[in-house]
Amino acid sequence: MSSRYFPAALAAAMTVRLHYIGEDGVDFEPFEAFLTADETTDWFRAWTGNGELNGDAFRVFGQDGTGGYAALWLTHPDRPLVEQPVVFLGSEGETGVVARDLGAFLWLLADGYGPWEAATSHDPEPGWVPHRNQQLTVIAEQHAPEHRAPAVAVIEQAAQEFPGFDNTIMELCR
Repeated sequence: MSSRYFPAALAAAMTVRLHYIGEDGVDFEPFEAFLTADETTDWFRAWTGNGELNGDAFRVFGQDGTGGYAALWLTHPDRPLVEQPVVFLGSEGETGVVARDLGAFLWLLADGYGPWEAATSHDPEPGWVPHRNQQLTVIAEQHAPEHRAPAVAVIEQAAQEFPGFDNTIMELCR
């Protein structure tokens, strides 16, 4: 695995996100760095039940309270990390591409969503309402002004660009 350090935009957003754990209704806990290659492989094998896999296609950067992971999915060969889609693989089998790339993910966070909320936006928790975060909006404006979109559009664009993600992952499961 390459560097465990986050790209600057992700590092900035995760620093802000750390301050809101448990306070804003978003179930997302960022890590301080990407999981190691061994940790990612162990997780992916356990998640899929397939001991023949490795986790090389993912850079895991956070989790929800149940242990579901948010990651960059390295599906575009020869593109930088910031151009890879953001995915969620939940502890209960939820899967989803939640943003087409890191820039779109910044706007998702700014609009008050986390990876779990985006992956399950079709079936939100009763009473959950997203709350826009001004600090994350500033980060999104600084790092990804060309990606500005409301969370609903970010989620829809990701689903349209990667409609087969769930099937791709489920085919790996044993």
